[in-house]
Parts: sequence; C-alpha cells; structure tokens
Amino acid sequence: MKVGADIFREYDIRGDADQDLTDGVVEAIGRAYGTWLRRKGVSRASLGGDVRLSTGRIRAAVTRGLLVAGIDVADIGEVTTPLLYWSLRHLELKGGVMITGSHNPPNMNGLKLCWDKGTLWGDEVQAIRRLIEADDFETGKGTLTRQDLSGSYLEMLASKFQPFKRKFRVVCDSGNGTAGPLARRFFESLGCECVPLFEEPDGRFPNHHPDPQKRENLQALIAKVRETGADVGFAFDGDADRIGVADEHGEVVFGDRLMALYWRDILKTHPGAEAIIEPKCSMALEEEVVKCGGRPLYWKSGHSVIKAKMREINALFAGEYSGHMFFADEYYGFDDPFYAAGRLLRILSNEGKTLGELMSSIPLYPITEEVRIPCPDTQKFDVVARIRDAALKDHEGITLDGIRILYKDGWGLIRASNTQPVITVRCEGRDRESLTRVMDDVKRRVRAEGLPDFTWTF
Repeated sequence: MKVGADIFREYDIRGDADQDLTDGVVEAIGRAYGTWLRRKGVSRASLGGDVRLSTGRIRAAVTRGLLVAGIDVADIGEVTTPLLYWSLRHLELKGGVMITGSHNPPNMNGLKLCWDKGTLWGDEVQAIRRLIEADDFETGKGTLTRQDLSGSYLEMLASKFQPFKRKFRVVCDSGNGTAGPLARRFFESLGCECVPLFEEPDGRFPNHHPDPQKRENLQALIAKVRETGADVGFAFDGDADRIGVADEHGEVVFGDRLMALYWRDILKTHPGAEAIIEPKCSMALEEEVVKCGGRPLYWKSGHSVIKAKMREINALFAGEYSGHMFFADEYYGFDDPFYAAGRLLRILSNEGKTLGELMSSIPLYPITEEVRIPCPDTQKFDVVARIRDAALKDHEGITLDGIRILYKDGWGLIRASNTQPVITVRCEGRDRESLTRVMDDVKRRVRAEGLPDFTWTF
C-alpha cells in the first residue's frame, strides 16, 4: 500500500485528518505498528485519544489494525497524553498509541507511537511506513478491553506531593482539551482552590486555540488571574502534555525561564548535574544553570529527541521552551504538565515567596516569541541548511538543530519545524538595541531565501 511519506514525521505521524489520515491509511498504520510490536515480542498495547472531532474515527481504525495484527488492545478512552504514557507503567506494557493533534489546528490529527519508556522517532517512525509499503504484516486476532485509569492516575499524582504550607488559589485553563475532566480534580487533591476555565472538552476549541506557547491564547487566563487574585495561572495544550504559566500579576512565564526556576531547585540537591538545553531557550537559562552549579548541554528540540537524550545521560530534568517539562528526579521522565504544576506549587510553598518575586531574580532579556514562517515540508530543511552555511562564514553558531547564530550581544535561531511546514525563528539580545540588530540580521538572512515577510512578536 502506498501512503503519503510526508505524514511520517520526526516524532510522530501527523496530517490533515480527512485528507491524509483516512480509515484505510490509519488501519494500515495500526497493523504496521502492531507488526513492529509483535516482532519485538510484544502482544499488548494501550490506546487513548484526545477530544478532536476526528479522533473517534481514527481510534476505531487504528484499533482494527492492531487487532488484526494480533495485538490485544487496552482502550483507556479520552485521555491526556501523559496519562497514556503512564498507562504503560501502570499496566506494565511496552506499546501504546495516543491519537492526538496536540497544539495543531483542529483539522489536523496524528498518532504518537510508544515503545518501552519513550516514543518512536526518526528512523523508527519511517520503519512503520516501510512495513506498510512492503505489505509486510503479521496476522492474528487480538482482543479489545476498555479501562478507565483516570482515578488511579490522579491518586498517583497526589501521592507525589506532601501538603503545602499554604493554600493556593490557581486558575486552570484547559482550552476545551483533554485536561478539562482532570485538572480541577488534580489541583483540589493538592488542597488548592481551583478556578476553572474552558474545562468542557470540545474538539472545535471554541474559546481559543489550545497552544499555551502563544501569548494571544493566554489572554483569558491572564484576565482571570488578575480578577480572582490567584497565586498562579496554568494553561494546557490540546492533549495536555505542555504547560503555560502566568504569575500572580498575570505576567506570562514562558518555558525557558520556568526551567531556570526548576533547575535552581533541583541543583540544590543534585549539584553538578548535566542540564539539557534546547537552542530556542533564553541565555538566562544557561546562566542560571551555571550559577547554580549545573553543566549546560545544548541539544536538539523535540520531545522524543530530548527524552532519548535524557535516558542516554541519565538526566534528572529537561524541558522545552514550548512547555514540555520532563522530570526524572522524582517522576517518570515523560512530559506531564500536571506534575510540573505541582512542582511549581511546591517551590512556592517552600520558598514562601510569590512566583513574581522568584522570577524577578532571573534575568529577563529582550526576546522575541517564536515566529513561524510558512515553508513547504519539501523545502524547509534545505532552506535552513543554506542559511546555516552562509551564517557560519561570519559567525559562530550552534548547529544541532538549524542554527543558533551567536552574536556578541545576543543570538538568533533559525530552524525547520519537525511537526509543521514552517521555519521558526527567535531572537534575544542583552538589551533592546542589541535585539534590534539581531532581528534585522536574522530577517535579512531569512528573506534572502525568498521566504515571506513576517512580523516579530514579543
């Protein structure tokens, strides 16, 4: 069977739900993944999905494929991605499938395929495609069971935290995604007063798009934090594997500076630990890690790539600017924003300070948000390679993932997204003047490749 190669991406399988992920394609993916598992001696897998309108259909199709490959399927229903990851530990499984479009537009959807303590990425994803194209499948007759693990999952989370020294009021914006049925229960289990926003699951995402990396999607959260006098606000993406945070004043704390706060806490008990940093992150993160006695290690962006690197070096913690947070010091090492929220509340409890007070001691350099510039999947990596090669003629740079051009007073990142047909750019400077110089040079390099003009956001 011939399938569109462009849906098999670096970290997962993703495409337009109606055009790319038809029933026939998805059933073939399920059968190929089931075959892949069978040949590794695995005969059972868990299955979950987000709230998108296409997820039920896709889940049914992938189930058929898994069953005919001889895989017993434990369908755990409409869940967050972290709950799906946890199901592998709880049910003692090595295989699992999460149907989710994550933070992408509502017409998109995808499949995250699990193996052991991680997810398939790179050539492992391509191996699934090759099995389909070769019509190389195992045959069997699996069984289907349905289980609700939400109560057990929430009990596990609550067990990770001792009672806080004070009661927190938190605002929780679930964005009509999968976090909605669980978030209030989680925060109340920690003794918090929870003010919910958009907790009713709705795959149309009628209130705002569930992507907490974008400031425009956090406006309701910011307003509600200020209105209610909350201690902190939390936002989650569509499948609830990323966290967004606003302090008591409604000021957004993006993932890189949030990681600096986490590392400050972790390095107190683990001095000298190696800290993975992705190229999108502020200079403030590296500086805070060094200041606290850690050892920075720049590595590629992407949740699967970072988790694999964490396992390789036995890292205690890592994260992404986008809000993925991977705790392995006291947790399982997968990205769970509920656990990340609990860790932040624990820090606030122990420090006896507000989040705004704690963040005020971490430098806030002038920095842009990540800007996404349309570029076809077939061209984006070549475009970035040309920009990288040209930049290295007159600048030093970090080239693990695109290029982070190093200027004397800042940096500019240009990289190809592994999940969307876009090139992303972000810049930072020591001051506003240096940031302007960096932005001008980065835009010049991008525009020289014929890409459309764009507006910087802050």
